[in-house]
Amino acid sequence: MRITQGTFSYLPDLTDEEIRAQIAYIVKQGWAVAIEYTDDPSPYNVYWHMWGLPMFDLEDPAAAMYEFEKCREAFPNHYIRINGYDPSPMWQAQRASFIAHRPKEEPGFRLHRQLWSDGRRLKYTLEAYATIKPPGQRYQEE
Repeated sequence: MRITQGTFSYLPDLTDEEIRAQIAYIVKQGWAVAIEYTDDPSPYNVYWHMWGLPMFDLEDPAAAMYEFEKCREAFPNHYIRINGYDPSPMWQAQRASFIAHRPKEEPGFRLHRQLWSDGRRLKYTLEAYATIKPPGQRYQEE
């Protein structure tokens, strides 16, 4: 099951050249570049691990691309997301976000149905199959 979060999520995976172009666009806008990674891509997991610090005042996208490549080398079986943060006084918000790398196998989600205490209503929750394994062991080749 392909995770669809953020910009471009319904398109095929971006090539390195396309990722470089998106980073160049973020830098050209004057936005900060932040790289995040996770092995728990649940839609409710909005806090991913930060790779280094956000990169403000970049003039060359090569620095952000270098950090992305280092993150991908360190976490080849994780999701890696690149964010563009607009620090201008009128925005101060994330203006771009896309998944730049994903594991080869994406196991998907399980839907839990629970009957509420009144016996008439159902409660639905999602659980990523990846979270069955402990952190650090998810998405490993067996």
